[in-house]
Amino acid sequence: MKKPPAPWIRALTALFPRGVIVADAATLETHAGDAWFARSLPQAVAFPRRAEQVAALLKFANARKIPVTARGAGRGYVGGCVPRKGGIVVSFARMNRVLEMSPTDGVAIVQPGVITGEFQALALKLGLFYPPDPASLKECSLGGNVATNAGGPRCLKYGVTRNYVLGLQVALADGTLVRVGGRTVKNKSGFDLVGIFVGAEGLLGLVTEITLRLIPAPPARAVLSASFRDARIAAACVQRILGSGFLPSALEMADRFTLQAARQHLGPAGLPTGDAHLLIEIDGQRASVRSETRTLAALLHDCGALELSTATTESACEALWALRREFSASLKATGLTKLNEDICVPRSRLVDLLDFTARLQKKHRVEIASFGHAGDGNIHVNIMVDLKKAGVKKRADQALDDLFRQIIAWGGAITGEHGIGIAKLPWWPQAASPELRRLHAAIKHALDPRHILNPGKFV
Repeated sequence: MKKPPAPWIRALTALFPRGVIVADAATLETHAGDAWFARSLPQAVAFPRRAEQVAALLKFANARKIPVTARGAGRGYVGGCVPRKGGIVVSFARMNRVLEMSPTDGVAIVQPGVITGEFQALALKLGLFYPPDPASLKECSLGGNVATNAGGPRCLKYGVTRNYVLGLQVALADGTLVRVGGRTVKNKSGFDLVGIFVGAEGLLGLVTEITLRLIPAPPARAVLSASFRDARIAAACVQRILGSGFLPSALEMADRFTLQAARQHLGPAGLPTGDAHLLIEIDGQRASVRSETRTLAALLHDCGALELSTATTESACEALWALRREFSASLKATGLTKLNEDICVPRSRLVDLLDFTARLQKKHRVEIASFGHAGDGNIHVNIMVDLKKAGVKKRADQALDDLFRQIIAWGGAITGEHGIGIAKLPWWPQAASPELRRLHAAIKHALDPRHILNPGKFV
């Protein structure tokens, strides 16, 4: 039976121009979930165009204790923008303007709905570089990146989203608009409040404007693709590369299951041999890139590379990256459900992690595909299961329990990029001590005492 509209929707709608507040069934359904499995219908969706509209909406919601959940482009993998308690979803899709690009200052000011890949392309036309590159960069928004402190392959050399956020305008739960940080690279005026809001998953305030740091675009790049007999050899080679003084812009690894899925999905032509693969990108000045490429190629051969390809032009580099970008789609094409876990371990544990996932497969009788950012220890461990078969979900849950318990014991993190959201809630108490959880709760209560922002999540 269809639920009647919430009694407050008419009053909320009257506060804004036509089309800002929407409550038809199709729009509510579209904004009920993200790329994960959980869904929950909101009672209304707001499409603000200005920060002042966001502030007015929050003031209205706070007075009535109506839940408010922020939403970027809906590309999250943990249910972070799922409105578990209903209420209002605030979509930033229409706050999608680049307000300023300053090559002189190395600064851009953007609204949160700007698409990451489009912003990178705009910066590159000005000779500037915005390094964070999540896999969904063609679809995800900068506001969503800020909410999750998104990363990507280039994190090894360049860091995550937080390293490029100089300032924010934030609408607090009571409707107050506040600016934190600024437009300078160095700023030690007060607490690091920018750091509190970046990665907060919409629990502490709604970001309405972002000031980003841009750096000079490196004039040259090269990509090396190397295959190995097995993942343990490839993981050991990662340590060898970094131990030899190299700092690639990206250092990616893929295991046997991932490569086999890619061969089945894309065809064997152009895919590396062996049961493990490394993709290494370096960038910088042309002469240094040429020199490092030669030295790295020799090192990879010495590490036992079965096959080695080197790309030095833009088109050739992108052709090698095209394979890496197809890994996730290839795994989905197997027909199995992909439980994508973005765990992060100290780099010294890479070989241990691969040995451990091999034991997990045997113990719980599930397939595991591991690929990702080997250079910084952020590996996507994908548990591949057929959930239609009896008992499989229970085995998958047990495998996840074992995985997260071991990651925590090694001093790792249960999420390196995607956030806690809903998917990681069961393991949040293991990952954070009681004292740390109380600290989170205290900060949450100070900024959102009525607990209207993204309720039902980890705080």
